[in-house]
Amino acid sequence: MKESKSHRFTDTKRIKHKTLAVSIMMLFMGYHNQAIVYGAPIDEVDDIGVIRVTAEEELKQSLGVSVITSEDIEKRPPANDLSELIRTMPGVNLTGNSATGQRGNNRQIDIRGMGPENTLIMIDGKPVSSRNSIRYGWRGERDTRGDSNWVPVEEVEKIEVIRGPAAARYGSNAAGGVVNIITKKTSDQFKGSISWHITQPEDSDEGATQRGVFHLSGPMVKDKLGFRLYGSFNKTDADSPDINAKYAPADTTAAGREGVENKDVNGLLRWQITPDHQVDLEAGFSRQGNIYTGDSQNSNSSALTESLAQAGRETNRMYRENFALSYNGTWGFGTSKLIMQYDRTKNSRMKEGLAGGPEGQITDEKFYDNLLKNYRINGEANTDFALGATDHVVTVGAEWNKQELQDSASLAQALAAGDFIAGVADPADRDPNTDYTLWGVYVEDNITLPTKTTIIPGIRFDHDSRLGSNWTPSLNIFQHLGPYFTIKGGIARAFKTPNLYQSNANYLLFTRGNGCSLQVGSTGSCYLLGNSDLKAETSVNKELGIQFEKDEWAASIAWFRNDYKNKIVAGIEAIEVTNKGNYVFQWRNAKKAVVEGLEGNITIPILSNLKWISNFTYMIESKDKETNDPLSIIPEYTVNSSLDWQVNDKFSTMLTLTNYGRQKPREHANSRIENKEGGMPQDEVGSYSLVGISAGYTFDKYFKVRAGISNLFDKQLYRTSQGAQSYNEPGRAYYLTATLSF
Repeated sequence: MKESKSHRFTDTKRIKHKTLAVSIMMLFMGYHNQAIVYGAPIDEVDDIGVIRVTAEEELKQSLGVSVITSEDIEKRPPANDLSELIRTMPGVNLTGNSATGQRGNNRQIDIRGMGPENTLIMIDGKPVSSRNSIRYGWRGERDTRGDSNWVPVEEVEKIEVIRGPAAARYGSNAAGGVVNIITKKTSDQFKGSISWHITQPEDSDEGATQRGVFHLSGPMVKDKLGFRLYGSFNKTDADSPDINAKYAPADTTAAGREGVENKDVNGLLRWQITPDHQVDLEAGFSRQGNIYTGDSQNSNSSALTESLAQAGRETNRMYRENFALSYNGTWGFGTSKLIMQYDRTKNSRMKEGLAGGPEGQITDEKFYDNLLKNYRINGEANTDFALGATDHVVTVGAEWNKQELQDSASLAQALAAGDFIAGVADPADRDPNTDYTLWGVYVEDNITLPTKTTIIPGIRFDHDSRLGSNWTPSLNIFQHLGPYFTIKGGIARAFKTPNLYQSNANYLLFTRGNGCSLQVGSTGSCYLLGNSDLKAETSVNKELGIQFEKDEWAASIAWFRNDYKNKIVAGIEAIEVTNKGNYVFQWRNAKKAVVEGLEGNITIPILSNLKWISNFTYMIESKDKETNDPLSIIPEYTVNSSLDWQVNDKFSTMLTLTNYGRQKPREHANSRIENKEGGMPQDEVGSYSLVGISAGYTFDKYFKVRAGISNLFDKQLYRTSQGAQSYNEPGRAYYLTATLSF
């Protein structure tokens, strides 16, 4: 068995004690993010060969952390979006951002039932927030698939899925967890590849996928300057506009899965100034366009939406530009890192309704542009020292982030004729710009005790320009029990700041009556306003479990619980009544919610070349304590299992199984229309399984192929917009991936 990370400090006493003050002074002198020093990451090797393990790296050994490698991705390549693969990790599902079922097929990564908005997506450790440019609906929905599709599948080195207390160190939006997509880096030898992927569904009503990717990498000046360049084109056709027609109620037209057309190009220059110092310059340009197949929010149709669906038109396009400059360094005192990042997202889309039943429905073929700009600076320093019988690796970090949103189209909702609300201007007079600044500092210490114990205390302080300050303490403990067993646990406070729509007093939604809260009268219309006085959503995340590791055998089980309060939701009690008798609500902080469950995994080496890997998630409860409704519609349990057979060095096969438990709908009405007879759909999704099989063959170092069948037994689900039946599960499909390298 390999040596535990918690015992890698036997030689650290040879290093002179460094004070925390030194690390603070050096904080902004350099940046480190997996820089290479003699073939090993800087954060693991110092100038005299002593291995350092930072608190962040140690936290990635928590029970609530999973890693998907490039080999895993090759063996079960997603047709389009990395979320298709990430969903097979423990604690992960794909859902909408609420329990309403609206925008049902635009599902995003939901970790431990906390909802997609509480999942922080990062690429190479840099947050990605393009979805924040998309209007936020009355019940919390966005017309987006999230930010998991900005990197082509073939360019991913690995994916880290971080859940529970370990995610709290990443600040706002990580209350549910973190998905860190790590891309392939530069190579010390010139190399390139061309890959092509196709997925062909058996059902002609479902959309097919084609993807082409090229990759170039190598040195420009030996041992000094290297580059990486990749580009891709990815298109998935939309489902047929009438794919759900025979399953949905007669008075609705539930849309199937929209198509998508992606184009990406990304370049990286790496300057190895010395073996200990490195500069990275990255620039990328991406374009994502949808292929419309019908109204995805309320399943309403019009002559315009029907014509757009039949023509397969794009109704929204996302353009993302990303730039980053980073400096990576190792010093006598330890390591440091500094990164400067700028992202710009143009969300170009046809005009949507902002009132009543047509909310979210396309109403105009003209495109309107939203602009989201994100500026971020992050610095961090690590130093190690011995104190008595304990060894320490202390991390001190600071982060500054600014977001700016310009969106005039979503501020265009007018008041009803003759109505008046104090402070609400006419649409033409509303400022389309909103922004906020968030800065924070944090300290962590990876403490190793002689009792085979690792303790990682941490504290983070953040200040939001809109809502003030927030403290995020955390504590994680690992205790080794002999050579094979380890008890791991943690507790942390996490938070999420309001988004730029919820906190914008100029953002106005309207309902003519049916969408009004039950807490108001039986007549009259209702408005929902942004609220600049919102508090941050907070949660206390706990995790406790045990892990076993021996040779290639591994198993673990963990209990988790997130106690959630101040969740931001649409108000249910009117703050005023207009002169026309209409009710005015604001976004508000709800009371409490709880998410609790169990996770586990097991790896069994049946033979030297045959491995059985399984994981499970069981949800004990997930509910808003005010309404008893779930925070999002997720399965009662999920089991993922695979048999990985490496027949020889050229040929491999894999058999996969995913079983989802039943999914129940909301039980409590929250609007007038839902309070009517038959207004609360009660359809649930029963337990179902998906089986896949694939085989790959490597002809030589230049050419390899892989083919497979997904959903082997053709289990299909059709969206009805009724209760939990809010999404399509595609049927049997055949896929082929070929890669030519040079």
